[in-house]
Amino acid sequence: MSTDQTVLSDTAPLDLRLSDDELEATHEHILQFIRDVVDDAGAEGAVLGLSGGIDSTTTAYLAVEALGTENLHGLVMPSVVNTDENMSDAERVAQELGIEYDVVEIQPIAETFFDTFPEAADDRMAAGNVYVRVRGVLNYFVANHENKVVLGTGNRSEALAGYFTKYGDQAVDCNPIGNLYKQQVRQLAAHVGVAEDLVMKTPSAEMWSGQTDEEEMGMDYDTLDAILALHVDGPLSKSATTKHLDVTEAQVDRVVELYERSEHKRHTPPAPDPLDL
Repeated sequence: MSTDQTVLSDTAPLDLRLSDDELEATHEHILQFIRDVVDDAGAEGAVLGLSGGIDSTTTAYLAVEALGTENLHGLVMPSVVNTDENMSDAERVAQELGIEYDVVEIQPIAETFFDTFPEAADDRMAAGNVYVRVRGVLNYFVANHENKVVLGTGNRSEALAGYFTKYGDQAVDCNPIGNLYKQQVRQLAAHVGVAEDLVMKTPSAEMWSGQTDEEEMGMDYDTLDAILALHVDGPLSKSATTKHLDVTEAQVDRVVELYERSEHKRHTPPAPDPLDL
């Protein structure tokens, strides 16, 4: 396994990092995947929402390597719940990569929704999802106009835990890092040259002020990754998982709950089974 300690905390219950050969193979595989998606769509590049977080940053680095700086259009879409630091990091990434980017203030758009249905405006989750879905609409608005595809930033950990907004941040054409656990995203980010402060940055979807991913899920990503890999994706029972990882049964139950409750998010909208008429 890789010995790069910048992408793994000392307390991580399981080391999921790729070997050097696996890491480079994964890197090249994702680059080709991005090129294939764009080519198959007959598109002229890609649009990517930039949040300043590790997932969108890593995807941006990969997209530039795959497509060239001239073929990636970044969108920075702040609202009142976004921190200045994160928005500065988003612009910093765009500037470091030399890509075209626009800053679009989405608060006025979101306020139109809140004014239209004011009884829902104080519902923190409902309002937070409005921000995410507005960004999805804007991504496609620009992509349709420029004949580009929309790149998603979802990873395997978030997909399995259901930690994304339906028809929001997963309203995309593809997820280049979608097969990687968060731990592996950090590893790949360091591998492609992302600055260490961004690699180790505390993840937040910023659906409301002060929100962090790990607080909302009830555990850190290293623990989530480990339980997903061994119990949800893997063969171990709950008792074997707790012993192997030194985690609690409550933590395993929480991850299973997140996985089962979000099953509908990982599928297209269902229809009744066809009748044999």
